[in-house]
Amino acid sequence: MDENCGEASVGLGCAATANRLPVGALFALAMASFIATANETVPAGLLPEIAQGFHISEAWAGQLVTFCALGSGIAAIPLTAVVRKWQRRHVLLLTLAAFLVCNAITAVSTNYVLTLATRFAVGLATGLTWCLLASYARRMVPASMQGRALSVAMIGIPLALSVGVPLSVWLGSMVGWRNIFGIMSGMSLALMALVCWKVPDYPGEMTNHRLPMWRVLMMQGVRPVLFVVMAWILPHYILYTYIAPYLASVGLASDVDSVLLIFGISSMLGIWLIGSLVDGWLRLLVLAGLGAFAFVSLIFGLGATSPTVICVGVVIWGFSFGGAPTLLQTALADAAGEGADVAQSALVTVFNLSFAGSGIVGGVLLETAGVASFPWVVASLLVIGVFAAWRSKAHGFPPGKRL
Repeated sequence: MDENCGEASVGLGCAATANRLPVGALFALAMASFIATANETVPAGLLPEIAQGFHISEAWAGQLVTFCALGSGIAAIPLTAVVRKWQRRHVLLLTLAAFLVCNAITAVSTNYVLTLATRFAVGLATGLTWCLLASYARRMVPASMQGRALSVAMIGIPLALSVGVPLSVWLGSMVGWRNIFGIMSGMSLALMALVCWKVPDYPGEMTNHRLPMWRVLMMQGVRPVLFVVMAWILPHYILYTYIAPYLASVGLASDVDSVLLIFGISSMLGIWLIGSLVDGWLRLLVLAGLGAFAFVSLIFGLGATSPTVICVGVVIWGFSFGGAPTLLQTALADAAGEGADVAQSALVTVFNLSFAGSGIVGGVLLETAGVASFPWVVASLLVIGVFAAWRSKAHGFPPGKRL
């Protein structure tokens, strides 16, 4: 074996790896990111049906999203540490097996508490998946192709948002929301077979030379970036998780699937644009993304009910949010330097705990102040995020081209 090929050659062949991406293996990782995203977001599009099925309010139905995100946030750091020396494919298969079992239980459970516990469990597996996929994709290819490999592996995220969630809403109205989770369980089983067939295995991390979390968090710029993560993700998922009751309040109750499709397509366009501009305009793009979403929230708060205005607002919202993960992950990696891998697990934790918090905050708002309060709370949080990003000029979100 040519030693210059490194780990990327394992199971794939050095010459093939040097000339092209391992499409089959990366497709399997993309499907893993698709199902992981669906685990977290599909319930948001099915809130009315879930609420009716369990005879609860939509606020309580929204806690299925909360518990999944909570499990994901809790799992990211400790579970990644526990399995870091395990064979990588074994870990991936373990998470997919958890997807299979938990979504199957969700499909048949008639007990709300059991379903909540199951969503928490699938969240644990989802959090571990997010910490695994990026490094897995990078290890399959030479350094010159790692960016492209990562983009292919993560394409499942926008696909789940643009196709998976709207499709689940549409199918759920015809076959019932429980069958959607049954389909996701079946997809996990099929993906396990594909992983065994196409995805190469790699050893876990054998060295103990990792920066401790506390040292990474003390690096200049890391905490400001993590704060902006919270200030962006929390308001986003308050509105996204409870999009069904919000649209019902403006007379678009029957258009949830269409609005989510518009959001997803806009997000994919945003990912493409941000990917081409992030190296030269990171700071400006972060401020513009937060500011654009705050502006849309303000328009919604002022009582916009026109379907055209709502849809244009959703386009701007989706476009601004689509590139957020790329921007925030890039800023954090730059700030953390050699501690980038450790900082990534912190980002997954903050991201998903903010996601979980959005379900709780949104549920409380829905039950107390009502859905009309959503845009104002969202806009307020985003303004705080804009201020935090603007202040982090020296570290976190510096101006100019990235080195």
